[in-house]
Amino acid sequence: MTDQAVDTDGVRLSSQRAAKIDFLGRARELKELRADIERAGLDTLSGRKAPRARVLLIAGRPGSGRTALAEELVRQVAGRYPDGVLRARLSEPDGTPVPLERTTRDLLAALDVQAPAGASEDDLCEALRAALAGRRTLLLLDDAAGAEQVDALLPDAPACLVVAVSGGPLTGIPDVRPCTLGGLDTKSSVELLARYTGSVRITVDPRSAESLAESCQGQPAALTLAGGWLASRPQAAVSDLAKRMHTDAEDGAGPLARVFRLVHDQLPGQAARILRLLSLAPAGLVDPHTASALAGCSVAAARAALDDLTAFGLLRAVDSPLPEYDVPGCLHPLLRARAGAQERPAELQLARARMLERNVRLLQSCRAITETDSPQAREKLQEVPPALRFPTPRAAAEWLRVRRPALLAAARLAVADGELDTLARRLMSQLVRALVAHFGTQAAAPDLYGLHGMVLDVAERRGLHRERAAALLNLADLDARTGRTRAALARYRAALDAGREANDPYATGRAMESVGGAYQELGDHDRAADWFGRALAERLARGERTEAARLYGRIGTAHTYAGRYGEALRNWRAAAAGYRKEGDVAAHARALSELARIQEYAGRPEESLRTCQEAVEWARRAEDLRLQAALQLRVADTLDRLGDHAAAQLHRATAGRMLGERPPEDGKGPEPGKEACEIRSPSDED
Repeated sequence: MTDQAVDTDGVRLSSQRAAKIDFLGRARELKELRADIERAGLDTLSGRKAPRARVLLIAGRPGSGRTALAEELVRQVAGRYPDGVLRARLSEPDGTPVPLERTTRDLLAALDVQAPAGASEDDLCEALRAALAGRRTLLLLDDAAGAEQVDALLPDAPACLVVAVSGGPLTGIPDVRPCTLGGLDTKSSVELLARYTGSVRITVDPRSAESLAESCQGQPAALTLAGGWLASRPQAAVSDLAKRMHTDAEDGAGPLARVFRLVHDQLPGQAARILRLLSLAPAGLVDPHTASALAGCSVAAARAALDDLTAFGLLRAVDSPLPEYDVPGCLHPLLRARAGAQERPAELQLARARMLERNVRLLQSCRAITETDSPQAREKLQEVPPALRFPTPRAAAEWLRVRRPALLAAARLAVADGELDTLARRLMSQLVRALVAHFGTQAAAPDLYGLHGMVLDVAERRGLHRERAAALLNLADLDARTGRTRAALARYRAALDAGREANDPYATGRAMESVGGAYQELGDHDRAADWFGRALAERLARGERTEAARLYGRIGTAHTYAGRYGEALRNWRAAAAGYRKEGDVAAHARALSELARIQEYAGRPEESLRTCQEAVEWARRAEDLRLQAALQLRVADTLDRLGDHAAAQLHRATAGRMLGERPPEDGKGPEPGKEACEIRSPSDED
């Protein structure tokens, strides 16, 4: 069961997770930071109301415990901010700044504010400020790379508080006093060691413990690794490690690098290799499958190794419903350097490919579990290895939700070298399909927008016209679904140009039809009919009769909206004839239904009645009960207009029986467009 992607009950916690321990030391820093919250700002001293939130800055090198101090401060003062705490990490583990668009979206999502996909950074920042207006919220902004990142996220709400964590001062943000961290005091350093080693070894040799704390310069990350090393070796004396640290100090490396080297070199071979390869983990987030794929070992072996590395302090267990671990940012450059020195470039490339391939297969399984209504899908799902199989759709959705940041980071990694190789394409495709299958297009739109945007960026830089056309079409579809029709129209036109450059008839035809659809949405029915006609000519030239019949219908609809019923009738007749030739009975029935509707608009009720009765017969052949019912209601309405109310009542009763409803007592049925007939009158649509 440990090899499964998700257990059968959906979620579970890692059995080896470290328990949360109390915060150590930093009493002076905490007192100063808390006092700084109440300090009168420059605006207050000058008699003006503070326009923005107060910013507290904790500055220190990676490994100095700056994030831990920020979290402890947040814990102590969170009660003053009843609207909650928001957290954002502003840098990737390798130090790359996180794009502002991604950060603002995550913060808005935490506030349950839906921001439109594709919105600009300025619009998203404005939406964030609007969402925070009037609130008492605390923002923790970790690993800030510069003042610009923090400044863009500052709420225009004096009642809010921002705690920023950075490597140095954030010049450019006024009225900020940085709290600069050094090492822990000796007492706190020794106590931190004792939490790993136990009190006995510290009590019997307090001088060695103090010497070790001094060699680590009170740096919490170095002390944690030292304590983990001692905890794994109950027979080792504290003095042994203190002497080794003192000797190694002669090479000029920092305390964290020295203790990391010692811990790494004494790890078992497979564990050390897994640790090095974790420098390739997307976003620094690791689960057993990621470690398994990177090292080429079993999931169970990877899980055991990750738990052991966590006990050493080399990883942090993430508070997550699934087993997941975080690579500390301070260790990332050390891991990357070790991997570069001890692994061949070809092996690193292969490990990366294995990891991406594992993600592809997990995403395939994650999507396939939603398609079990199909016998073919069930058969295909049985071919998936048990280690990659999800027991239920709920378990798959939970895995996708938890692993979403890492999966999106994997997609960015796949195209980071500016290529769109087969593996990158497959990963992008499976991630898009899994997100849509579990969350729907609307909910997943921001992520989909980012994925298609990555493909577009690579395609434009590499001159890949076919991929550029596909990405533009996908982005335009998202624009259209979120109401930005003019933006969609511009992208569809650009996709048409790219499709022509690539000599891709599918992209060209789809872009033409989509341009027509955008014009129709904008109410320009003449241009809509013209572009549908161009797309129709493309389909006819390639002999695609079913698609041509569909386009005849779209042209007919555009003419109907424009009030040109003669043209509309001609095109819907062509659509009905095309579907009939192709043997599509259901589509033929629907086309006849539309034809009858337009005949009625054109003032030809007798013709409409005959066509509608013919459509009923074809709908019966298609076994489409809802369409039959809608057509019966349309026949009833037409008979009412012709004065045959008794016959109309019979048809309404028939429709009611088909839909499992009692006929209305007032003799009137529901409006035809409200039941099964999907296309309404032009006035209804407008």
